[in-house]
Amino acid sequence: MGSGGFSSSGSGGFSSGTGTGGTTAAGGTIGTGSGGAGGVVGSGGTTPGAGGTAPGAGGTTSGAGGTTPGAGGTTPGSGGTSPGTGGSAPVPSSVVVSSPSGYWMNGALTTVTSGNANVTVNDTQTAQTWVGFGGAFNEIGWNVMQSLSQSDRDTVIQALFGANGAHFSVGRIPIGASDYAVERYSEDETAGDSGTLPGFSISRDMMYLIPYIKAAQAVNSNIHFWASPWTPPTWMKTTSGSVNGATCALQGKTMFDGGCMNASTANLTAYAQYFVNFVQAYAAQGIKIDYVAPQNEPNYALGYPSCLWNSSDYAKFVGQYLGPALKSTTTQLMLGTNSNGDSGKDTTVVTSVMGDATAKTFPKVIGLQWAMLDNYESNSSMYKGYGIPVWATEHKCGNYPWNPSGSPAYVEPAPNNQAYGVESWGYLAKAIRAGVTAYNAWNMVLDVMGKGNDMTRQWAQDALIVVDTSAKSFRATPAYYVFRHLSQYVQPGATVVGTSGGDAVAFKNPDGTLVAVMFNSGSATTYTVAIGGKKLQFAMPSNGWATVYYTGN
Repeated sequence: MGSGGFSSSGSGGFSSGTGTGGTTAAGGTIGTGSGGAGGVVGSGGTTPGAGGTAPGAGGTTSGAGGTTPGAGGTTPGSGGTSPGTGGSAPVPSSVVVSSPSGYWMNGALTTVTSGNANVTVNDTQTAQTWVGFGGAFNEIGWNVMQSLSQSDRDTVIQALFGANGAHFSVGRIPIGASDYAVERYSEDETAGDSGTLPGFSISRDMMYLIPYIKAAQAVNSNIHFWASPWTPPTWMKTTSGSVNGATCALQGKTMFDGGCMNASTANLTAYAQYFVNFVQAYAAQGIKIDYVAPQNEPNYALGYPSCLWNSSDYAKFVGQYLGPALKSTTTQLMLGTNSNGDSGKDTTVVTSVMGDATAKTFPKVIGLQWAMLDNYESNSSMYKGYGIPVWATEHKCGNYPWNPSGSPAYVEPAPNNQAYGVESWGYLAKAIRAGVTAYNAWNMVLDVMGKGNDMTRQWAQDALIVVDTSAKSFRATPAYYVFRHLSQYVQPGATVVGTSGGDAVAFKNPDGTLVAVMFNSGSATTYTVAIGGKKLQFAMPSNGWATVYYTGN
């Protein structure tokens, strides 16, 4: 890993462009993985120098961080060929730290026998089984990445999905246009189409989404995908009347923006088939969809692709149409994605489905985000009573135009700063402690400005990776490193375990390794973590994070 991970313009962070070290800084393209002494490149960039592409300290042949097995191979471990054990050699425990003084920095662990621990990990205190971390595939993300060279695009994908990057294992796919689509569309705009929907096509998806997804699959073949629409085909919507006190009138300039679901028998039948066609079309592309959600945020109609649903119609669709239709596939139903906590609007969606004797048999996971996730974290007893897991389906993207109390003032372009990294840590840690079993970032990649296609409200949103399309360069944001501190070392199937004494979360992996992730809001100090029966000490930076990966060695 050296002193930074992905970077060219300094000694920390992940970016491209000019600077010392080519397309990486002193730290290698990826970093150490889980304990090696280098990264995919090592202690330099992808250009010759201290760890360049020629053999030497971190070159492409064996050495301190080479791309062949050695101290810091291309996958986690001490040069091993697979995550966890590091092949035939024991993998040493390791620590990595991030702060404004440098992101993704190798630390040194020292075993101590005395003194109090700042954080104690109790791996006998077990909670939920972890599914994974991930993010949403959106058209704009892939589109802005086209300004980069192929090698830089590959590096970005590795940063998100590679074993020596964030190693995301969950991916969200929009069914039709989201608010971060390049253009508005659905998979079938043939008005009145019915039966097998002969007008259905994913040709639009082949332009942006499927290339993006396949690039991720090439790096990590074990990604679990789920999908949700922001709007049904426009011919299934009505602009008359109101739903749950909100008008069905359009909120933008097209039928995609706002409106309400016209829940006629013909429309609900056709819409259930629409989901089946989507699942089957993606399967033909080698993309298995594990879950579909009926609607993104069914109580928000805004100036981007959106649609309101009456709660009783939503429950009817789940129980009588979509649930039964999905039986012809291997795809399960997600009760989501629920976001609007105002006056219990999306809570009513959940209770309508789970209070219906037929509908409640179909959801296998509940998807919550934003205010509904806040509500769950404050009082999760209702959801636990349903006996199915809860996912955090969308990370709050920061920089809020409505300036909620306690938040920084809205600015343009999106700040993507340390403050948002700290904010992101709060969301992640709180949700994990509350009991969610998966956590999804929103936009993984955006341009510097960060705006989508909203016609009525400008919103420059933060992302994990930012592309400067003019300079044809990119950088990772502090929020990316917050996600990576959690996601790189935590394996799907891990168990969330107890912690005490500090701002931390911890996991026990299926292979027995332990992961403790900690945030220090104070001054730089010497930190001690009690983990696996040992006390391990390291230098903790100010206003920063540390991940201790404990292997028993």
